[in-house]
Amino acid sequence: MEVQVLNTAGKETGRAVVLNDQIFGVEPNDHAIYLDVKQYLANKRQGTHAAKERGEVAGSTKKIKKQKGTGGARAGSIKSPLFRGGGRVFGPRPRNYSFKLNKKVKALARKSALTYKAQSSDILVLEDFSLEVPKTKAFMAISNSLNIANKKSLFVLPDENKNIYLSSRNLQDVSVVTASELSTYQIMNAKKIVFLESSVGKVEEQFKI
Repeated sequence: MEVQVLNTAGKETGRAVVLNDQIFGVEPNDHAIYLDVKQYLANKRQGTHAAKERGEVAGSTKKIKKQKGTGGARAGSIKSPLFRGGGRVFGPRPRNYSFKLNKKVKALARKSALTYKAQSSDILVLEDFSLEVPKTKAFMAISNSLNIANKKSLFVLPDENKNIYLSSRNLQDVSVVTASELSTYQIMNAKKIVFLESSVGKVEEQFKI
């Protein structure tokens, strides 16, 4: 698949980048995408939730009333889950939500996600650029020229660029990542993906093609 390279003004430069079919033209695997996104979201969970059970709630263990003759159900402790302020039954406990996923499955998921974006023509290739100083207005001008200002967009850089990152940090619908950090969740969550021209090669290197 061939994509025209655009400049920061949104005009074609006359150059084109060929997207490798082994990355952007595979047979999509929806289940691999599901597993990779599920792992990504699971790894972001802190898992620090906790509730006190009856053995952890502060309170007396004295029997609150006699066993028989009250006309009501027997009760042995004020910390019973049946009473207000008592412990919780089977409450949440701290746990780790992460799980293992094979590297080949993760690679297939990213290829499948990129294929979907390529098929829907949601991939743009922008010539390499840099900003001398962090300036959100300058970055917004580039987004406007590409007609993606009001759409969730993901900019993929070949390497870390602090000025570009700081310029986009205050924009709600813009994310900036390097090619090595590219994840399936970020690909699927974005409406438009903007690859810097040299980052396409970085993605191919990542998949060893």
